[in-house]
Amino acid sequence: MSQTFRTAIVVGASSGIGLALAEQLAASGCRVAAIARRKDRLDELATRFPNLVLPFAHDVTEFAEVPELFQQITAQLGGLDLIIYASGIMPEVGKTEFNTDKDISTINVNVLGAIAWLNQAAIRFQGSQTGTIIGIGSVAGDRGRPGQPVYNTSKAALSTFLEALRNRLSKLGVIVINVKPGPVDTEMTRHLGFKNAISADDAARIILSKTTRSREYYLEPKHHLIFAIIRRLPSWIMQRLGI
Repeated sequence: MSQTFRTAIVVGASSGIGLALAEQLAASGCRVAAIARRKDRLDELATRFPNLVLPFAHDVTEFAEVPELFQQITAQLGGLDLIIYASGIMPEVGKTEFNTDKDISTINVNVLGAIAWLNQAAIRFQGSQTGTIIGIGSVAGDRGRPGQPVYNTSKAALSTFLEALRNRLSKLGVIVINVKPGPVDTEMTRHLGFKNAISADDAARIILSKTTRSREYYLEPKHHLIFAIIRRLPSWIMQRLGI
């Protein structure tokens, strides 16, 4: 780990990359507020890391709860060095399906939940002129591909939001990072049958090794080249290739 964190909040800590991040932070001696809807999973995590993991059951779409809960958590932690927004959903979407209910849920969790939590951290870190903000984005946000239109949109929005935070806060000494994973083996993605997906544990290790400066980066080095090309493809080529 490139930085030693004493206190952290992980939003979306019950599974996948968020769980792996909470586990690895706690294993390093960091006190972690683990936030997710599934209280039973948080309690199990807290049992494995007594006095290091503080479980908080919370639905990230309950935006009005966030300011008070954020203050409660930081008081119990005794400060805040790091916040990670790892909460996200990717509902299954048929090739000819357009489902507004699913789309609204995706935006609420992947974008508005992130804004609610990271705004609170931005206010705190702006005042202290220190701290680290990490958002778990996705390569899916780089283009409007046909398979998951609104999931792609949500990750593009998160990327732009994190860039704006970085441009506001970096000059104050606050680190803002957007991590863009490709295929990762998690509960959310397992039905997609990814080949050569990396594990959530490996993803978390890479993320926590790159926390010394503000940046946006792909989790796998090869994706820097691959998506540099994809970002520049004209839409008509994207349509013809079906990617």
